[in-house]
Amino acid sequence: MIERHWNADLLAKIFGVVFLAVGLLGFAPNPIVSPTGVFEVNEAHNIVHIVTGVAFVAGAMLGAPVITIRVIAVLYALVAIIGFVMPGSMLLNIVAINMPDRWLHAVLAAVLLLVGFLAPAPESMRHARM
Repeated sequence: MIERHWNADLLAKIFGVVFLAVGLLGFAPNPIVSPTGVFEVNEAHNIVHIVTGVAFVAGAMLGAPVITIRVIAVLYALVAIIGFVMPGSMLLNIVAINMPDRWLHAVLAAVLLLVGFLAPAPESMRHARM
């Protein structure tokens, strides 16, 4: 049987770079990610993307990419749920959000949950179970 491995370091770095890029892009006028874009963002939303990107990269660099992906996946799942439950265009009265954001957060949560929980457990977690 062939054992498949996820390259969690690489995935965390890719997610990190994408989130950093989206966070920075949100500060520049554009039709995709901006206050008037398809995905409506404000400064707080951009900062959340940047912090998330930094967390992904830091998790990879510190040798904890799987745990980082799992934690962020659960947080994004909560954000998706809250986004659909709370009416209006502001998440927790801080972060700008619209319907495309809500759906994107749900898809991101699903992808991150799959990646994070289908990845092999880190060696330290496998030993803790024994």
